[in-house]
Amino acid sequence: MAETALARLRAVAGRPVTASLTSAVAGVGAAAYLYGTNPHQPGHWLPRCPFNWVTGLLCPACGGTRMVYDLMHGDFTAAFHDNAMLLIASPAGLYLYLRWFTEGLRGQVYRPALKPRAQAVILGIALTWAVVRNVM
Repeated sequence: MAETALARLRAVAGRPVTASLTSAVAGVGAAAYLYGTNPHQPGHWLPRCPFNWVTGLLCPACGGTRMVYDLMHGDFTAAFHDNAMLLIASPAGLYLYLRWFTEGLRGQVYRPALKPRAQAVILGIALTWAVVRNVM
């Protein structure tokens, strides 16, 4: 009996829709928590950037949590101030997430592939952004 339940669990976990739905549920829960928790003020339970914690410098994604909080509250100027590059890149990330989610619902596995040159460009932009925001 336990083996049958384990076999069913493995079968469900192996479906593309499982990861899609799990990430959506986790995202909604995280968004609900973040909506009522102001990351601009101390005293909340939100993880700190490990890179920033170790080095004291801002990584390319630092400010992302504050940016999402500001977007959920309609403050686009503050969101831009928190992390301009991440805000500009967000539509592309949202597109990729929604594509992965819809393909998972269809039972398909979505694996976008970037050519090495595109990967190098994205890495170069992220590194340049990290340097620029730490120098400014």
